[in-house]
Amino acid sequence: MLGFLFNSKECQELEYLLKRELEEMLLDLGDKRIDSLVKRAMEERYQILFRMYARMASPAELTKYIRRPQLEKTPLT
Repeated sequence: MLGFLFNSKECQELEYLLKRELEEMLLDLGDKRIDSLVKRAMEERYQILFRMYARMASPAELTKYIRRPQLEKTPLT
């Protein structure tokens, strides 16, 4: 475990960077052209970044980035 001390300005910058990265990843995860293996790796990274963001964001802000589990779309036989 690592600890960091940030001043107010640095916290704002970190929050901004995390929000932008989460938004970008949400768009990419919704892209049907991206391979499922790549999406799985992206999903793992998304969860890490989301947990980091959750430490500094309000619950109202977090609701924008909560990712619902996606059910695999398999044809019914």
